[in-house]
Amino acid sequence: MEKLVLIDGHSILNRAFYGVPTLSNSAGLPTNAVYGFLNILFRILDEEKADYLAVAFDLPAPTFRHLEYPEYKGTRKPMPEELHQQVPMMKEMLTAMGIPILSLEGYEADDIIGTAAKRFQAEGLEVSVVSGDRDLLQLADTHIRIRVPKTLKGTTQVFDYYPEDVQKEYQVTPQEFIEVKGLMGDTSDNIPGVPSIGEKTATAIIAAYHTIENAYAHLEELKPPRARKALAEHYDLALFSRKLATICLDAPVELSLEKMKLQNLFTPEAYELVRKYEFRSLLKRFEGQVREQADAGSKEPEIVKLTGEQAAAEALKKLAGADAVGLQWTASGLSVCGSPDQVLMFCCPAQETEETPFGEALVPLPEDALTEEKLVSLARQVLTSFPLVYAAELKPLLHRVGTEERENVRDCSVAAYLLNPLKESYLPADLARDYLGQLIPTEKEDPEKSAALSGWVACSAGPVLEKQLEDAGMTALYREIEIPLIYALADMELAGVKVEGERLTAFAEELKERIAGVEQEIFRETGVSFNINSPKQLGEVLFEKMGLPYGKKTRTGYSTAADILEKLAGEVPVVRKILEYRMLTKLNSTYATGLTAYIREDGRIHGTFNQTITATGRISSTEPNLQNIPIRTEMGSRIRQVFVPKEGYVFADADYSQIELRVLASLSEDGNLIDAYRHAVDIHAVTASQVFHVPLEEVTPEMRRNAKAVNFGVVYGISAFGLSEDLSISRADAKDYINSYFRTYPKVKLFLDQQIRAAREQGYVTTLYGRRRPIPELKSSNFMQRAFGERVAMNSPIQGTAADIMKIAMLKVRRALKEAGLDARIVLQIHDELLVEVRKDQAEQALELMKRTMREAADLKVNLEVDAHLGSSWLEAH
Repeated sequence: MEKLVLIDGHSILNRAFYGVPTLSNSAGLPTNAVYGFLNILFRILDEEKADYLAVAFDLPAPTFRHLEYPEYKGTRKPMPEELHQQVPMMKEMLTAMGIPILSLEGYEADDIIGTAAKRFQAEGLEVSVVSGDRDLLQLADTHIRIRVPKTLKGTTQVFDYYPEDVQKEYQVTPQEFIEVKGLMGDTSDNIPGVPSIGEKTATAIIAAYHTIENAYAHLEELKPPRARKALAEHYDLALFSRKLATICLDAPVELSLEKMKLQNLFTPEAYELVRKYEFRSLLKRFEGQVREQADAGSKEPEIVKLTGEQAAAEALKKLAGADAVGLQWTASGLSVCGSPDQVLMFCCPAQETEETPFGEALVPLPEDALTEEKLVSLARQVLTSFPLVYAAELKPLLHRVGTEERENVRDCSVAAYLLNPLKESYLPADLARDYLGQLIPTEKEDPEKSAALSGWVACSAGPVLEKQLEDAGMTALYREIEIPLIYALADMELAGVKVEGERLTAFAEELKERIAGVEQEIFRETGVSFNINSPKQLGEVLFEKMGLPYGKKTRTGYSTAADILEKLAGEVPVVRKILEYRMLTKLNSTYATGLTAYIREDGRIHGTFNQTITATGRISSTEPNLQNIPIRTEMGSRIRQVFVPKEGYVFADADYSQIELRVLASLSEDGNLIDAYRHAVDIHAVTASQVFHVPLEEVTPEMRRNAKAVNFGVVYGISAFGLSEDLSISRADAKDYINSYFRTYPKVKLFLDQQIRAAREQGYVTTLYGRRRPIPELKSSNFMQRAFGERVAMNSPIQGTAADIMKIAMLKVRRALKEAGLDARIVLQIHDELLVEVRKDQAEQALELMKRTMREAADLKVNLEVDAHLGSSWLEAH
């Protein structure tokens, strides 16, 4: 028997909207309802193996069953704006997938589904109706199954109902279910029902009397008395409600089984929408299907694999005259592309092994084989032979060919990052999909083919990316800051920083002893031994056994987050010890023990510095994260002691002073803040003086501390609640502080408000250098999301501009050290700080050069100030 699946569009979309957490793509479109709908759709289709499929939707303003009841006014809540936005998106997706949409003026989706279900059951089809609306249970029949998705324990389960299932769960038949609805009503569906009769009473009445009319005929027998009285007074309303609840089975809707025939859903058009909405988990399902369909007419270039030196040289000669080539260093070799029809894969064959009675024997490579050394030579030849070279990702190549800057080289991954800094990755497969509309395998799916095509992707996507950067006004940012920065970061990664491994190991042992001691102190003071690292056990000890305040129960137990423990730490000594325990264990696992694993044979840590991770443009550090080495505690600062220069060298450390506040003064053009920086040594004391209306010499340490919190808090869009938490003051006082600050620096308030307006109008904010930061959260219907978006809008131009200035400073310092002929190199960049390893006899010269160069990195309305020191360890130099 053939099978038809009918889906109640609005019902499932509504269920998905409330069942899937707030979700939006990088353009700010809400997408959670569409995403949830598609997941339910695919699940149903995987289970059903259907032959036919259609989705029914209410039209924007349906007339409910053409019925009128003057005394009753509907109370259906308006659709949330974020859900309303997704209705046309969902319909567009269904159309792209070739799924027919059924709707009819004056009829609800229920009527269309009921008409179709009964008609096609009569024609011999098995019908499955998918809806979250229980009204459709009245359609259950021998060959009509009602499928209702429900959320249980955080997961969606689908419950199936034939007539016997309805009878078993609701004690009435599907037809009698309408009678129950007439009595009890359904406010969510504009069915009034009889006042004072709920579901339990309505079910009992219909189970006994089967119809509303029969129940009314036996009115004197009805129980409880209030139900008898209610039905007597509102009998006509019960009949009206039943009419509202009764699904029309003969709606004049056009139904073509041929159009409902289930075809291939994974069309290129649907795939583009999945990509647009950034449904990453669904992309694989679509990509696999679309790739199979596209293979026959694929425009992928021919891949020519080359393993011999002479053949490689001849192939490269054929590219002579090309205006631009793509180039990428991969684990499989070197990918070079100079035309859209062919890509050259210069392979570096590994020495294979074969089994022999005597163990493994190496098979010699051919004499002209492309060794890694020869591949490096080929790469250098490409870099110097063509006017323009596009790399999919340049830094891995620089690790092989050297870090001499070349003006003719571009990096596609960095270009894509600038265009959309919110994406998770910028790999060749991402670039091909996003900018070429092509599907190529990822490295996990097919390492060799992915590697080979990376040069082709770079060559093809490079011009597209540059045109989009030009349209966005970011060409200068890309070419003058981001591209040169790749060479500086590669330099730092190659240089690494020396670490005294033995001292680090000794410190780890010391930490372990201290941790054990603090652990025993905690056990003594709490009177119980427990796993301190277990939030559940710790919460029970603090908030149940000890009865401490601020206990906040969650689904998994009491919250023991740092903010809660810090509230208690001032009055409860054992909580201070718990915070100390956490600090010590973090130091040990992440740094003292953790860093040891990264020390290479040369005694140095060669970390990775990333420029395509943060949305604001800041550089991040991984493997390990060297930007989070602690400094504020005595124990933490000892980690920095083990970072030392090599023999005969010292560290020169230069750190911008309050760069974000200075950027704020310049961008806002606030005269009072600018004057404060031009004439005051201590900006926090000056702010305290003006905000609290006291002479500068009468500013107390507490006033200065509060002013400092406001100064930095404003940069990050702090709220009165946030400031009150930071300073342990009332929310009213915190609000007064902030208002006083804005009265003192009125143009700061104007500037921050303008950033929010600009972000709402254009979807992004920009830095002084044109870097864009998209803010999709501002379009959210969720208040917390919008508030976060406003904070991002205020902060991103400031933090992003500071990050841009730091990058410019890095580039200028790197070039200046070379031009001065100094034996010095940058080994670390930590937010607003540069650490340079320099020969001892050139240290003072390097330090002065760093201070001067960093001060002159940007032309702001206030001076940039730099704190700089020399030292024999990172700690001493800071």
